[in-house]
Order: sequence, then C-alpha cells, then structure tokens
Amino acid sequence: MEIERKWMVKGWPQDGTFPLLVSHAMRQGYISVHPTVRIREERPSDGPAEYILCFKSAGLLAREEIEFPIARENFDKLETFIGLPLIPKERRTYLLPDGLRLEVNLVDRGLDTQFMYAEIEYPTVEAAKAWKPSSVGLADYLNDEVTGLPGQSMGAYWLQTRGGVS
Repeated sequence: MEIERKWMVKGWPQDGTFPLLVSHAMRQGYISVHPTVRIREERPSDGPAEYILCFKSAGLLAREEIEFPIARENFDKLETFIGLPLIPKERRTYLLPDGLRLEVNLVDRGLDTQFMYAEIEYPTVEAAKAWKPSSVGLADYLNDEVTGLPGQSMGAYWLQTRGGVS
C-alpha cells in the first residue's frame, strides 16, 4: 500500500535544512494510466541504474502499488512499445527530523512544462492525515497541497504532455 501526500513546490529546500539522503536521475513512461502501469529508470547518484515495472490502483491518498525490478533489455523494449518520450525527473530525497522522507522532484527540466512537486510517504492513513508540515518547519515550503485533487498525478501529466494511453 502506498500512502502519500503531495505538494506543488517552487525550488529545492534550502541547502542544509535537512540531510540529503540521495538524488536520482529518472525517466518514466506509461503503458496505461487507468489503471497505472508504468516503467521507470532510476539512476542514483551513488550507484547503478535500476529498472522498474510498477502497477498502481486508483486512489489519491492511499492506493495499492506493486513494483518489480526488470532487466534493462525489457525496459528498453517497453520504452520502444510506448513510442513517446519518457518524462525525465530529478529527485532529491531528504531526511526529516521526525524520520519521514521528503522526496522533491523536478520534472521536464528546461521545458515550458517544467514543474516541481514534493511527496511524503506515511506508514498509515491516520499518520498521513495527522501530519503537519509545520511540525518539521515546512509550513511555508509545503503550502500548496494537491493530494486530494484529481489530475495531479504523474499519469495525468503524462496524458497532458505526451498523449498516448488512457
């Protein structure tokens, strides 16, 4: 089960505010959006690339998520099958004082459609609903929550900018 909240943000958190755990260069594309079937290449700054096939159920705050590692060759075949440019993302993951992880993403860097968003995953729905950005000094940074708004997923962004599947 994936339980996460999402915010639109403007820029990375200030340097030194929270420890940076890892940064990733990513590319992702969609075979289907309803239900979500996605491929993703994740290249951490400190290691080799991983290739992932992901399935997600419907939902906004909480939804089922199943991920499988796949071979690079299969990723390449699925990318060719999709036939559209994958979405490039840069993700930086920060450790928050309460032990949660803040993932900040820069999407489509340099394009007119470029934007940034942040996500935090939680152990339970109750914990997600109870958590306040002010509890870790992020009230100003995380002030534009879009968790419950339809059309704010990366799948919706894929349809808006790449077309293709539904």
